[in-house]
Amino acid sequence: MQVKGPGLLITAGVLGLTGCATISVASTPVPTTIEQTTTSTTTLPTTTTSTSTTTSTTTSTTTTTSTTTTTTTIAPPVPAADPPVEAVGRGGGAATERAQWRLLELGFWLQEANGNYDLTTQQAVMAFQKYYGLAADGTLGSETAAAMSSITERPKASADAGTLVEIDKSKQLLFFVTDGNTEWILNTSTGSEQPYDEPDKNSPGERQVGDSVTRNGLHDVYRELAQGWWEGDLGKIYRPKYFSGGEAVHGSNSIPNYAASHGCVRVSVPAMDWIWAWNLMPMHIPVWVHGQIPT
Repeated sequence: MQVKGPGLLITAGVLGLTGCATISVASTPVPTTIEQTTTSTTTLPTTTTSTSTTTSTTTSTTTTTSTTTTTTTIAPPVPAADPPVEAVGRGGGAATERAQWRLLELGFWLQEANGNYDLTTQQAVMAFQKYYGLAADGTLGSETAAAMSSITERPKASADAGTLVEIDKSKQLLFFVTDGNTEWILNTSTGSEQPYDEPDKNSPGERQVGDSVTRNGLHDVYRELAQGWWEGDLGKIYRPKYFSGGEAVHGSNSIPNYAASHGCVRVSVPAMDWIWAWNLMPMHIPVWVHGQIPT
């Protein structure tokens, strides 16, 4: 059974090399603040009490009392899995299909709940494992199955207001947030933050030298390349969405459980097609990068 709405995807049939492009194009100016990025909001309603004191002269004293009310955003509840998710390893079948639907219910995107333990299922399991601090091997073992069964609220990004793409380098995850609600979560691999010195793929005899950093901050999508694979200076990238200089969210055939890119943000090729099909990263949408890569 195929997933409807934003979960539906046309599978890409093109293969290519991995790697992040380095293109010297300046990003357009972006706002310097996010509407709200914390998990709580504080309002300060004020009440005023007037007290009159009579002596030989009449004076009026006003006392102001402030009351603080804190509102915390709570993720929507979900029921525990019944029956529990089974540890299928990387096998297929009815138990795998139930696990796929559970991942979708929790917001971890995969292409199709069909009982096949395919690439996007492995990526969704890895994203789940990263979010909950489990060993991120992409295999549905007993520990992962137990955690997946017992969750009673949907995972959420750090941002709880606005519509944006959030890239958490600490978790190595990408979140789609709409009106403050975390809708989908993808496994990703950001810049390794290691220096590189490699041959330029587009200019024979020249070399590309730099640091593999995905820059923190609030950016926006300012450039995109819609069709297929593109040859960057450091390798081929698939349907990139540029948000900061030469850094882009793009499809790749290698999205490991650690930061491995030259600075771009890798997702699977099917996930990149899905992003384009449902216009999840339109031009000028904010892209918030934060955190530090795990050491």
